Amino acid sequence: MNLLEKFEYWGDRHHPKWLDIIRIALGIFLCYKGVDFLRNSSNLISLMKNTSPFSEFMVVLLAHGIAFVHILGGFFLALGLFTRAACLIQIPVLIGAIIFVNINATKDAFSPYSELFLSIIILLLLIYFLIIGNGPLSVKVPPEEHLKEHENYIHKVKGEPEET
Repeated sequence: MNLLEKFEYWGDRHHPKWLDIIRIALGIFLCYKGVDFLRNSSNLISLMKNTSPFSEFMVVLLAHGIAFVHILGGFFLALGLFTRAACLIQIPVLIGAIIFVNINATKDAFSPYSELFLSIIILLLLIYFLIIGNGPLSVKVPPEEHLKEHENYIHKVKGEPEET
């Protein structure tokens, strides 16, 4: 069993159900940010022109790619489908946002209304869900699994042997 399989195995076995609500909220928030980037793409492009070393065409392409990644990755995160892949795709975007936009764009990156802390929190959540996976409230987990877990819990509470 290689390291990736060990992470996946551990993440599948140690996942509190309340964290799925945070995963779903994170996915919805990333979808919202993607739509917001598309609506205000001119602001994003002008901000990226001032802070990134890329050409104008590359900046426009990158801005639309970021919006697409946020919308698609947020949708998959909210559903719990391809969670680790969605997180893996989002992480470079957030690292770029922290380095190029949040730190370089403002001289006072640590001001109270800076989005630096929000970007760091989202990055940490993405890394966490990359390790932990999707969890029980997801499209990938069939309803039969939930029913079986519930029946096993009922048997455990009653003191009866669990079904296998």
